[in-house]
Amino acid sequence: MFVATGAVAAGKLRFWNQTTSTIVELYLAPAGTEKWGPNQCENDKDKAVDGDERLQLTGVAAGRYDVKLVEKSGRRCLVRDVELKADGPYAFALAEEDLKDCKP
Repeated sequence: MFVATGAVAAGKLRFWNQTTSTIVELYLAPAGTEKWGPNQCENDKDKAVDGDERLQLTGVAAGRYDVKLVEKSGRRCLVRDVELKADGPYAFALAEEDLKDCKP
């Protein structure tokens, strides 16, 4: 389980989807673990993050995470050791070139 503190509790961490796909599930786990948090897409009005959309992250702090996502098409991807930063317009972004470990 993730703990929100400081800027995180104020709702400062956001994910920026720089892919061309709509993401319908997005999970974070401390890097190197399988301790997946809740589906962050639940924080969005339509429960999905379209390309070039930002998503408010909850229950996480700055640090290094593995990211598991599912696209609307059903493709599943895992991106390891992503840095979430608390200072800036977004905590992290993923682009097409980051999605290397994917299964249809």
